Amino acid sequence: MSKAARLRELLERKEIARIVGARDALTALLVEEAGFDGVWASSFEISASRALPDLGLLTMSELLEASSHVNRATSLPLLADCDTGFGGNINVVRTVDMFEAAGIAGICLEDKVFPKRNSFLGGGQNLEDPAEFAGRIEAAVRARTGDDFTVVARVEALIAGAGQGEALRRAHLYADAGADAVLIHSKKTDPSEIREFLRAWQGRKPVVVVPTTYPHWDLAEAEAAGVSVVIYANHALRASVSAMRDVLSEIRVQGGTGGVEGTIAPMKELFGLTQVSRWEERSA
Repeated sequence: MSKAARLRELLERKEIARIVGARDALTALLVEEAGFDGVWASSFEISASRALPDLGLLTMSELLEASSHVNRATSLPLLADCDTGFGGNINVVRTVDMFEAAGIAGICLEDKVFPKRNSFLGGGQNLEDPAEFAGRIEAAVRARTGDDFTVVARVEALIAGAGQGEALRRAHLYADAGADAVLIHSKKTDPSEIREFLRAWQGRKPVVVVPTTYPHWDLAEAEAAGVSVVIYANHALRASVSAMRDVLSEIRVQGGTGGVEGTIAPMKELFGLTQVSRWEERSA
């Protein structure tokens, strides 16, 4: 089964699927090692790894390169965060061409005006005209060469404060345009907005959620409410920042690394993750 077919299976199966954000290939290896179902190539994480804010600064080629490294490192299917699609319909078509050719399982496009702003930033959000964005979704669906390549439409109406009615109107419009799933996003600290959306949506298409601001929603409850996929979008990056900051502070204070050696991964473990023995055998 291709990775694209596996992602489609995750979206359509009865059991909820869990995928995790990754900024690089090593993170993707750890996601697979931990037993998750798939990987999310997060534009937030990829931007942050380049010391850039998540403001639509990365080009398509930069996100494609990072996503390709992640995809090659793991057997898990990869859903790539492609922001607003890098331009108009013609840009979206090229995005699909390039990501599908790289063996990536699917892309997610969000209905904001370029350049997008991270959903959790203050200062408001500018939504794209829904008919214009539906045209991009339709262009993406037409451009794919295989039916299994997934196009997810990310609805930002709740993030922008436009209300439940607007979120549903946009989601149905994007489904009409051929989206395989919708990602409904919320920044409330509880899942009430998501539950309300799901009740009204009535399972028309698979629904993806990103519970960054409502982390205590029970997985079984989310599944019962109608969620198909949950994305833990930025937790690996946030964990690494905390861990690196602690270790570097300890080294600076102690004047050496002796105090941290017992708390960080040994070199042998990194050799294993990067398959040193396999590469040496191949070069013999």
